[in-house]
Amino acid sequence: MAVFVADEQSPPVDAEHLRRLAEYVLADQRVPAAMELSVLCIDAEAIAQLNAHHMGADGPTDVLAFPIDLPGETGPGEPAVLGDVVLCPEVAADQAARHGARGESELELLLVHGILHLLGHDHAEPGEKARMFGLTDRILTGFRDTGAS
Repeated sequence: MAVFVADEQSPPVDAEHLRRLAEYVLADQRVPAAMELSVLCIDAEAIAQLNAHHMGADGPTDVLAFPIDLPGETGPGEPAVLGDVVLCPEVAADQAARHGARGESELELLLVHGILHLLGHDHAEPGEKARMFGLTDRILTGFRDTGAS
């Protein structure tokens, strides 16, 4: 699996940590090794622009997911790109402070959440929400238990 992490905001995030977590999620979800994923960390102003352009929403958000290919959708030898997860560490830190969590933990949660969206998970309905959030908790617990966090 190829996971690319770019940090285009300040203060810097631990890009290597995010890469390890993303790889863990992809392996846990049995995403084919040939698939690529990009993770981009940007500031509140930049994510607000993306949020307005792609979602029609005002203001910054915490995470946006842009799916490209689903696992198995491309043929052998063809490029396979799962998609892009765009994170805003500034918004994540604000959210974490509001509910007494660490900014890094919030960023981990948002990364897993974004990847699960790329894989087709949703939380529009109560049952979907329970499954997606339960899966997120299981993945984060497993990752933290590996000592990789």
